[in-house]
Order: sequence, then C-alpha cells, then structure tokens
Amino acid sequence: MLRASAVCEQAGYPTSTLVCEGFITQSHACSLGFGMPNIPVAVVPSHPNVLNKEELAINTVRVTIDQVISNLTQTPAIAGQRGEPDPQSVVFKGTFDEVNQHFYENAWSDGLPFVPPTRRKIEAFLRCVDRDPNESLGTLLPENRAATIWSIAVNGVMAGCRPEYMPLLVTMVEAMADPNYGVEHSGNTPGADTLLILNGPIIKELGFNYTQGVMRDGFMPNTSVGRFWRLYLRNVAGFILHKNDKGTFGNTWRVVVAENEDVLSNIGWPSVATDMGHAPGQNAVTIGRYTGGNVVISVSGSVRDHMLPYLADAVARQISWQVMFAVAQGLGKLRPLLMLSPILAETIAKAGYSKQDVKQFLFDHARLPASQMQRILRDWTQKPTWNLALEVSLGKIPKVFHESDDPDRLVPLVWKPDDFMIAVTGDPLRNNAYVFAHNGLRGYPVSKAVRLPTSGTGSSH
Repeated sequence: MLRASAVCEQAGYPTSTLVCEGFITQSHACSLGFGMPNIPVAVVPSHPNVLNKEELAINTVRVTIDQVISNLTQTPAIAGQRGEPDPQSVVFKGTFDEVNQHFYENAWSDGLPFVPPTRRKIEAFLRCVDRDPNESLGTLLPENRAATIWSIAVNGVMAGCRPEYMPLLVTMVEAMADPNYGVEHSGNTPGADTLLILNGPIIKELGFNYTQGVMRDGFMPNTSVGRFWRLYLRNVAGFILHKNDKGTFGNTWRVVVAENEDVLSNIGWPSVATDMGHAPGQNAVTIGRYTGGNVVISVSGSVRDHMLPYLADAVARQISWQVMFAVAQGLGKLRPLLMLSPILAETIAKAGYSKQDVKQFLFDHARLPASQMQRILRDWTQKPTWNLALEVSLGKIPKVFHESDDPDRLVPLVWKPDDFMIAVTGDPLRNNAYVFAHNGLRGYPVSKAVRLPTSGTGSSH
C-alpha cells in the first residue's frame, strides 16, 4: 500500500497507510526507496491474522484510529533524504580486515569476508564486457537504485568471482531487473530465495560443476556467482534483514545450478533454456524464486508404474499454500521445478518418454482433491478467491478445475503441462530427484541469453 500512498501524496492527497507492527521498520525503509521518507503510517498492533474480532477492534480503537486521523489532518514533519556516496567514489581505505569491518558496519556485506573492490579489480571485470560502466540495466525496487555495469563489477569482485564471469553476472542482473520476475518481492515473508539455472557452452568454459553435488558450495564459479546474486540484492536492490528483507525464517543464497547438457543431448531432451525460448546451445541463465525444496530418494522400479507416480506424488506433497498462485492470487503463475539426476532422466527416456511426456504425466497425476485445495485457500491462507466452481464459471481458471461437483475429484496444481519445469543435473549415477516449491508471481521464472563481448578482450571465450 505504500506505493499507492506515495502516488497520492505526490499528487497532494493526504494518506495513512495501515502497517502491521512487525512491518514498521520495512515501511520506513521502503519510504526511503520511494524518495518520500515521511510517508504517514498507522500501526496495527500484532498481526490481524492471529487476533480475534474483539482483539482487533480494541487495538483499532485504542491505537490505529487516532494515528489515521492525525496522519490525514496534520502535515508530516520534514524528513531528510538518505545520504549515499557517489557510485564510483572511494568509500574507505584500510587493511583487509578494516575494509571488511567498515563494509559490515554499513550493511554492505553478508557477514562473510569478501574481496575488497579496488579500482584495479573492478576495471579487470569491466574489460570483460563491451558495455559502458555507467549503463543502467534498470531500476531495482525497493530502493530504486540503478543497476549499472559498474555496480555489477563491484559486487562481482566482492563475491569472489573471476573477471571472466562478468558477462554472466550482467545477464543475471538483466533477469533480476525484468518486471516479470518481480525483484520487489525478494523480501516477502515466506523467505523464498532464487535458484539460477545455467545452460550452454559457458558451463564448461568457466568450469561450473554440473554433476555430483551440484547444489553444494565447493566450486568457485557456482559458489561465487550464487553469492553475487544475494550481495547484489542487498547492496543495490536494498534487501537487508530487519529492514526490507522480511523473510520469517529465510533461505540463504543458492549456488548456481548448471544442467548436464551432455546427458540432455544423448537422450534428446531440451534444456531449461530451450524450454524458455532460447536456441539449442545458447548460453543462458534462468532465474526463479523458490520457498524451499525436498529430495526424492531412490526413485526405482518400472518407469510408468513406479518412477513417474513416485515423482508425481513428491511434487504434489511439496505444494501446499503455493496453489494460490495457480487459482487465486496470480492466476496461472505457479511453476514447480523438478530436478532429475542424469541416470533417472536416461532411464525415463530409455522407456520412451520425452520431456514433454514427463510434464504431461505430472499434470495428470500430481493432483490434489478439490476439497483440499479449496480448504487451503479458504481456511488456511484466508484467500477471498477459493471456490473453484465459481472461478471456472467466471472464466478465470481452466475448466479442468471443475469437471464435476465431486469434492473428492482430483484437480491439477497448474494450468497446463508446460507449467512444470524440469532440469537434469546432479550425480550421474544416483537415482534421486529434487522438487522445488515455486513462489509464483513473486519470483516468476525469467530467462536471458548471455551476451559475450565481441572484442574478446579479457575473456577466454
């Protein structure tokens, strides 16, 4: 609501934004990002979802109403704008330890030791791209800062990346700045974090791990590039714990996952990048935000009677409140991700299943009883949109969600088979899978092609 208040205040209309007690600090931080640090807010004590009607009424009368009246009838005090150093100025000089301490005290680091971003190191990164250092790839919410090539280099140095990773880092920030992704939701309370999936020859050229332990730290490219993502969200977009980052428990940054394109080629399956619209063999990065995931152990037996049903069941079990992104808030925006180890993908393909066949199987079998989906929406997440029959009759969701009035009928998690995403990576000889629960429109999958420098300066490819 602060965005709406900012528009009204700029137009000369007084506002009072209702803010739950736990979000007061975030509201002040967001106001700074909007360039209006004194947007009036009225506190709602505790949280409405855990209060009964009587408690909510008492809090409203005793606390909230008076603040609303004051906000609408009095001119707010003048507040100063935040002071920030020039983007390319030297902000500190000192030893390694002193630099790390200074950055930590100013909330510019993630709490781990980082590489001090000296001009010499930054310039080495800039030589690996044919871009103006001052070029902006977009403005990132909530702090409304420009995502510049210079700032990408700075945070790349800090994360421990190598200069030749720079074209990939630029591509990642292009994806981050895409409105379809929704970077402004990076600090929402479910604490979801982004997974970055890499495709193309760049995987081997830069030495990314794409086999055993693919989601574990230990390989410099996967680890440092993943850390860069979170540093950039912190230092440029402005997501800092206890301020704009309101993850209730939170996830930490994830290492970059590279697909095993050798296996994909052998079994004739398209890559994630190809599914997202890129030409086969194109260097590309795909991002999506996930609330968490779970491993599916020892997927064995016959493909149709055992393996695929086990995987479909695992997908359905991982999705709960996220169904709101399919049939309520963000209609049709749910994109669950299933990662298959290479030996699983090879076994399934050997049985005659294409990747599209697997998606179709998930669509047909990864389902919930209609009554359960409606209960999740109506009783557990308290969404105003929950009646599947009504939504189908209004033409808002596909007919497959109401093919009969049987409350036990099984309904899909997504609108169509292609809404499932499938990646092939991990230990080549272990028959496990992994399911990620997607955060819907608050982290919608976006894919961008990597643009390599035409001059070849500073790059090995």
